[in-house]
Amino acid sequence: MRVPLYQVNAFTQHIAGGNPAGVCPLTEWLSDKQMQAIAKENNFSETAFFVKNGDRYDLRWFTPGCEVDLCGHATLATTKVLAEELGEIRASYDFNTRSGLISVVRTEDHYLLNMPVADLVETECPKALVEAIGYQPSECFFDDDYLLVFDQLNVEDLTSLEPDFASIKPVACRGVIVTCRSDIEGLDFVSRWFGSADVGIDEDPVTGSAHCLLTSYWAKRLNKNVLQAKQTSSRGGLLTCELEGQRVFVSGQAVVYMKGEIRVS
Repeated sequence: MRVPLYQVNAFTQHIAGGNPAGVCPLTEWLSDKQMQAIAKENNFSETAFFVKNGDRYDLRWFTPGCEVDLCGHATLATTKVLAEELGEIRASYDFNTRSGLISVVRTEDHYLLNMPVADLVETECPKALVEAIGYQPSECFFDDDYLLVFDQLNVEDLTSLEPDFASIKPVACRGVIVTCRSDIEGLDFVSRWFGSADVGIDEDPVTGSAHCLLTSYWAKRLNKNVLQAKQTSSRGGLLTCELEGQRVFVSGQAVVYMKGEIRVS
């Protein structure tokens, strides 16, 4: 059996930037074991699998280590494939996911993700994360990911962090977001995202779903609903984020880097 595979770099307009995602269009579902094996072999932070279901699409995401409930960049990548590779030209796309309905609006030059807002539940920061990052956060929140806010850091400091990934792995969470306010004009905040053992990656280049939590926090703190964000990984990515009620809108661009097919036994 042969399955189409696309590599799409999301949240970038450059072929070597943003966050690579695998996208596999399917006519019917493979087994969970097969999809997990494909995601592990691809070794992208996420591989998206989708099946058309009436006017919508059923969409699932797998990291190299597990299936996840929400992934922004692979959803954007899937929309890019539908619109520009498979000829599914629409103004908007609706996806049935484990996090409910996710919609993406396509405009002339970007894609707008509509995702659920994450709850800000303040909590004590695990000692392992303080030791892994090397700084005590000013605030700590949890909602699937830990969100660590560092008032003592600037953009350069956050970008140059060298965390102890081995200390992060055992912490019970999907991943760890570190963030600080930006000292660069035109940019509101910056962040990075580090994965737990279950996810199977050390650092995600640009994490759309993390901005559900980041947008919720920074919109309240900065008293503004539209924010400019950057994830300062080695590849990096720029995002425009908007908080509207219980939804977060994240917009960005995407580039198809590669297309081919894989053999599935």
